[in-house]
Amino acid sequence: MHSQLEGLLEEMRIKLSSVVSDLLGVSGQRILRALAGGQTDAEKLAALGSERLQCGKEQLIDALNGSASAMHCQLLGLYLQRLEIVDAQIDRLNRMVAAAMKEHEDAVLRLAEVPGFGADSAQQVIAEVGPKAEAFDSAAQFTSWAGTCPGKQESAEQNQSSRSAKGNKYVRRVLTEVAQAAVKAKGCHYQVVFRRLLPRLGYKQALWAVVHRICRLVWKILHDGVRYIEQGLERDPQAVTKRARALARGLRQLGYNVTLQRAELNPS
Repeated sequence: MHSQLEGLLEEMRIKLSSVVSDLLGVSGQRILRALAGGQTDAEKLAALGSERLQCGKEQLIDALNGSASAMHCQLLGLYLQRLEIVDAQIDRLNRMVAAAMKEHEDAVLRLAEVPGFGADSAQQVIAEVGPKAEAFDSAAQFTSWAGTCPGKQESAEQNQSSRSAKGNKYVRRVLTEVAQAAVKAKGCHYQVVFRRLLPRLGYKQALWAVVHRICRLVWKILHDGVRYIEQGLERDPQAVTKRARALARGLRQLGYNVTLQRAELNPS
Protein backbone atom coordinates (compact mmCIF):
# COMPACT_ATOMS: atom_id res chain seq x y z
CA MET A 1 0.00 0.00 0.00
CA HIS A 2 2.77 2.42 0.92
CA SER A 3 4.65 1.77 -2.33
CA GLN A 4 1.45 2.25 -4.35
CA LEU A 5 0.86 5.61 -2.70
CA GLU A 6 4.46 6.59 -3.40
CA GLY A 7 4.08 5.63 -7.06
CA LEU A 8 0.86 7.61 -7.43
CA LEU A 9 2.39 10.69 -5.81
CA GLU A 10 5.35 10.37 -8.18
CA GLU A 11 2.95 10.51 -11.12
CA MET A 12 1.40 13.63 -9.57
CA ARG A 13 4.90 15.20 -9.26
CA ILE A 14 4.39 15.47 -5.50
CA LYS A 15 7.41 14.76 -3.26
CA LEU A 16 5.64 14.62 0.11
CA SER A 17 7.64 11.66 1.42
CA SER A 18 10.90 13.57 0.91
CA VAL A 19 9.93 16.18 3.52
CA VAL A 20 7.64 14.15 5.82
CA SER A 21 9.23 11.29 7.77
CA ASP A 22 5.99 9.28 7.94
CA LEU A 23 3.82 9.51 4.84
CA LEU A 24 0.91 7.86 6.67
CA GLY A 25 1.36 9.83 9.90
CA VAL A 26 -1.18 12.34 11.19
CA SER A 27 0.02 15.23 9.01
CA GLY A 28 0.62 13.01 6.00
CA GLN A 29 -2.85 11.48 6.06
CA ARG A 30 -4.48 14.86 6.61
CA ILE A 31 -2.76 16.24 3.52
CA LEU A 32 -3.48 13.11 1.46
CA ARG A 33 -7.18 13.16 2.33
CA ALA A 34 -7.48 16.81 1.36
CA LEU A 35 -5.70 16.04 -1.90
CA ALA A 36 -8.03 13.12 -2.53
CA GLY A 37 -10.95 15.49 -1.94
CA GLY A 38 -9.80 17.67 -4.84
CA GLN A 39 -7.69 20.27 -3.03
CA THR A 40 -4.60 20.87 -5.17
CA ASP A 41 -3.46 24.26 -3.93
CA ALA A 42 0.02 23.68 -2.46
CA GLU A 43 -0.23 26.45 0.15
CA LYS A 44 -3.59 25.25 1.46
CA LEU A 45 -2.32 21.67 1.60
CA ALA A 46 0.84 22.76 3.42
CA ALA A 47 -1.29 24.57 6.01
CA LEU A 48 -2.63 21.15 7.07
CA GLY A 49 0.83 20.02 8.18
CA SER A 50 1.68 19.97 11.88
CA GLU A 51 3.96 22.63 13.34
CA ARG A 52 6.15 19.79 14.63
CA LEU A 53 7.20 18.76 11.13
CA GLN A 54 10.95 19.15 10.74
CA CYS A 55 10.70 20.63 7.27
CA GLY A 56 10.01 24.33 6.75
CA LYS A 57 6.77 25.64 5.32
CA GLU A 58 8.44 26.65 2.06
CA GLN A 59 9.90 23.17 1.65
CA LEU A 60 6.50 21.61 2.24
CA ILE A 61 4.84 23.92 -0.27
CA ASP A 62 7.50 23.13 -2.86
CA ALA A 63 7.05 19.37 -2.29
CA LEU A 64 3.27 19.68 -2.73
CA ASN A 65 3.48 21.81 -5.86
CA GLY A 66 2.70 19.11 -8.42
CA SER A 67 0.29 18.45 -11.27
CA ALA A 68 -2.55 16.38 -9.86
CA SER A 69 -5.43 15.59 -12.18
CA ALA A 70 -8.97 14.68 -11.15
CA MET A 71 -8.22 11.04 -11.98
CA HIS A 72 -5.19 11.07 -9.70
CA CYS A 73 -7.27 12.45 -6.83
CA GLN A 74 -9.92 9.77 -7.32
CA LEU A 75 -7.29 7.02 -7.33
CA LEU A 76 -5.77 8.45 -4.16
CA GLY A 77 -9.20 8.36 -2.53
CA LEU A 78 -9.57 4.68 -3.41
CA TYR A 79 -6.14 3.89 -1.95
CA LEU A 80 -7.03 5.67 1.29
CA GLN A 81 -10.33 3.78 1.51
CA ARG A 82 -8.44 0.51 1.12
CA LEU A 83 -6.02 1.66 3.83
CA GLU A 84 -8.93 2.21 6.23
CA ILE A 85 -10.20 -1.31 5.53
CA VAL A 86 -6.76 -2.84 6.12
CA ASP A 87 -6.29 -0.86 9.36
CA ALA A 88 -9.71 -2.00 10.60
CA GLN A 89 -8.87 -5.62 9.80
CA ILE A 90 -5.50 -5.35 11.57
CA ASP A 91 -7.20 -3.90 14.62
CA ARG A 92 -9.75 -6.72 14.62
CA LEU A 93 -7.04 -9.35 14.28
CA ASN A 94 -5.07 -7.81 17.15
CA ARG A 95 -8.16 -7.99 19.34
CA MET A 96 -8.68 -11.63 18.38
CA VAL A 97 -5.06 -12.40 19.28
CA ALA A 98 -5.42 -10.57 22.59
CA ALA A 99 -8.57 -12.54 23.40
CA ALA A 100 -6.81 -15.83 22.58
CA MET A 101 -3.85 -14.86 24.81
CA LYS A 102 -5.94 -13.57 27.70
CA GLU A 103 -4.71 -16.34 29.99
CA HIS A 104 -1.13 -15.21 29.34
CA GLU A 105 -1.87 -11.56 30.09
CA ASP A 106 0.84 -11.28 32.74
CA ALA A 107 3.55 -12.40 30.31
CA VAL A 108 2.36 -9.91 27.69
CA LEU A 109 2.35 -7.06 30.23
CA ARG A 110 5.85 -7.90 31.51
CA LEU A 111 7.33 -8.12 28.02
CA ALA A 112 5.57 -4.96 26.84
CA GLU A 113 7.37 -3.00 29.57
CA VAL A 114 10.73 -3.44 27.80
CA PRO A 115 11.82 -0.32 25.82
CA GLY A 116 10.95 -0.73 22.15
CA PHE A 117 8.26 -3.31 22.85
CA GLY A 118 4.53 -2.75 22.76
CA ALA A 119 1.47 -4.91 23.19
CA ASP A 120 1.50 -6.06 19.55
CA SER A 121 5.20 -7.00 19.40
CA ALA A 122 4.98 -8.72 22.81
CA GLN A 123 2.08 -10.85 21.56
CA GLN A 124 3.96 -11.79 18.40
CA VAL A 125 7.02 -13.02 20.30
CA ILE A 126 4.95 -14.97 22.84
CA ALA A 127 2.95 -16.54 20.02
CA GLU A 128 6.22 -17.91 18.60
CA VAL A 129 8.03 -19.03 21.78
CA GLY A 130 5.27 -19.51 24.34
CA PRO A 131 4.51 -17.53 27.54
CA LYS A 132 7.41 -19.14 29.42
CA ALA A 133 9.83 -20.04 26.62
CA GLU A 134 9.89 -23.54 28.09
CA ALA A 135 11.48 -25.09 24.99
CA PHE A 136 14.76 -23.32 25.75
CA ASP A 137 16.86 -24.19 28.80
CA SER A 138 19.11 -21.15 28.50
CA ALA A 139 19.31 -17.71 26.93
CA ALA A 140 22.09 -19.03 24.67
CA GLN A 141 19.80 -21.71 23.24
CA PHE A 142 17.08 -19.13 22.67
CA THR A 143 19.38 -16.66 20.87
CA SER A 144 20.76 -19.49 18.75
CA TRP A 145 17.24 -20.57 17.75
CA ALA A 146 16.19 -16.99 17.00
CA GLY A 147 19.39 -16.42 15.02
CA THR A 148 20.56 -13.34 16.91
CA CYS A 149 23.84 -14.68 18.33
CA PRO A 150 27.14 -14.14 16.47
CA GLY A 151 28.27 -17.06 14.35
CA LYS A 152 31.52 -18.88 14.94
CA GLN A 153 33.13 -20.51 11.93
CA GLU A 154 36.66 -21.39 13.00
CA SER A 155 39.52 -22.79 10.98
CA ALA A 156 43.04 -23.14 12.37
CA GLU A 157 41.82 -21.47 15.57
CA GLN A 158 40.75 -18.35 13.66
CA ASN A 159 37.17 -17.19 13.37
CA GLN A 160 36.50 -16.90 9.62
CA SER A 161 32.98 -15.52 9.94
CA SER A 162 30.76 -14.14 12.71
CA ARG A 163 27.64 -14.01 10.54
CA SER A 164 24.53 -15.00 12.51
CA ALA A 165 22.49 -18.04 11.53
CA LYS A 166 19.14 -17.39 9.85
CA GLY A 167 17.08 -18.58 12.80
CA ASN A 168 13.38 -17.83 13.16
CA LYS A 169 12.67 -15.03 10.69
CA TYR A 170 9.53 -13.84 12.49
CA VAL A 171 11.21 -13.39 15.86
CA ARG A 172 14.28 -11.83 14.23
CA ARG A 173 12.10 -9.29 12.45
CA VAL A 174 10.20 -8.33 15.58
CA LEU A 175 13.34 -8.06 17.71
CA THR A 176 15.06 -5.93 15.07
CA GLU A 177 12.11 -3.51 15.04
CA VAL A 178 12.13 -3.48 18.85
CA ALA A 179 15.86 -2.69 18.91
CA GLN A 180 15.44 0.14 16.42
CA ALA A 181 12.82 1.69 18.69
CA ALA A 182 14.77 1.00 21.89
CA VAL A 183 17.93 2.81 20.78
CA LYS A 184 15.81 5.91 20.20
CA ALA A 185 14.31 5.88 23.72
CA LYS A 186 16.13 8.69 25.51
CA GLY A 187 18.04 7.62 28.59
CA CYS A 188 17.29 3.90 28.37
CA HIS A 189 20.00 1.26 28.79
CA TYR A 190 19.92 0.13 25.17
CA GLN A 191 20.45 3.64 23.83
CA VAL A 192 23.53 3.92 26.05
CA VAL A 193 24.86 0.55 24.81
CA PHE A 194 24.17 1.44 21.18
CA ARG A 195 25.96 4.79 21.40
CA ARG A 196 28.94 3.18 23.10
CA LEU A 197 29.30 0.53 20.37
CA LEU A 198 28.47 2.74 17.39
CA PRO A 199 31.93 4.33 16.82
CA ARG A 200 33.70 0.97 16.94
CA LEU A 201 31.23 -1.33 15.18
CA GLY A 202 29.20 0.91 12.90
CA TYR A 203 25.41 1.19 12.77
CA LYS A 204 24.43 -2.32 11.62
CA GLN A 205 26.68 -4.27 13.98
CA ALA A 206 25.94 -1.98 16.93
CA LEU A 207 22.21 -2.41 16.35
CA TRP A 208 22.63 -6.18 16.01
CA ALA A 209 24.45 -6.25 19.36
CA VAL A 210 21.40 -4.57 20.89
CA VAL A 211 19.12 -7.13 19.20
CA HIS A 212 21.18 -9.92 20.80
CA ARG A 213 20.91 -8.33 24.26
CA ILE A 214 17.17 -7.82 23.93
CA CYS A 215 16.77 -11.44 22.80
CA ARG A 216 18.52 -12.67 25.96
CA LEU A 217 16.33 -10.35 28.04
CA VAL A 218 13.17 -11.74 26.41
CA TRP A 219 14.16 -15.26 27.48
CA LYS A 220 14.89 -14.06 31.03
CA ILE A 221 11.55 -12.28 31.39
CA LEU A 222 9.49 -15.16 30.01
CA HIS A 223 11.42 -18.12 31.43
CA ASP A 224 12.07 -16.73 34.92
CA GLY A 225 8.93 -14.61 35.24
CA VAL A 226 10.80 -11.40 36.11
CA ARG A 227 10.07 -7.77 35.20
CA TYR A 228 12.24 -5.29 33.34
CA ILE A 229 14.21 -2.83 35.50
CA GLU A 230 15.71 0.17 33.75
CA GLN A 231 19.49 0.34 34.21
CA GLY A 232 20.21 3.29 31.95
CA LEU A 233 20.74 6.95 32.65
CA GLU A 234 18.21 8.83 34.72
CA ARG A 235 15.25 9.36 32.45
CA ASP A 236 12.98 12.38 32.21
CA PRO A 237 10.03 11.73 34.60
CA GLN A 238 7.62 13.25 32.10
CA ALA A 239 8.91 10.95 29.35
CA VAL A 240 8.53 7.93 31.64
CA THR A 241 4.95 8.91 32.51
CA LYS A 242 4.10 9.53 28.85
CA ARG A 243 5.52 6.13 27.86
CA ALA A 244 3.57 4.39 30.65
CA ARG A 245 0.30 6.03 29.65
CA ALA A 246 0.78 5.23 25.96
CA LEU A 247 1.59 1.60 26.78
CA ALA A 248 -1.44 1.29 29.08
CA ARG A 249 -3.68 2.85 26.44
CA GLY A 250 -2.48 0.41 23.79
CA LEU A 251 -3.01 -2.57 26.09
CA ARG A 252 -6.51 -1.44 27.06
CA GLN A 253 -7.46 -1.08 23.39
CA LEU A 254 -6.62 -4.77 22.98
CA GLY A 255 -8.78 -5.74 25.93
CA TYR A 256 -6.17 -6.11 28.70
CA ASN A 257 -6.85 -4.87 32.23
CA VAL A 258 -4.14 -2.35 33.09
CA THR A 259 -3.74 0.00 36.05
CA LEU A 260 -0.81 2.38 36.48
CA GLN A 261 0.98 2.18 39.81
CA ARG A 262 4.43 3.58 40.52
CA ALA A 263 6.77 0.90 41.85
CA GLU A 264 8.48 1.50 45.19
CA LEU A 265 12.20 0.87 44.81
CA ASN A 266 14.05 -0.58 47.79
CA PRO A 267 16.73 1.83 49.00
CA SER A 268 20.25 0.45 48.54
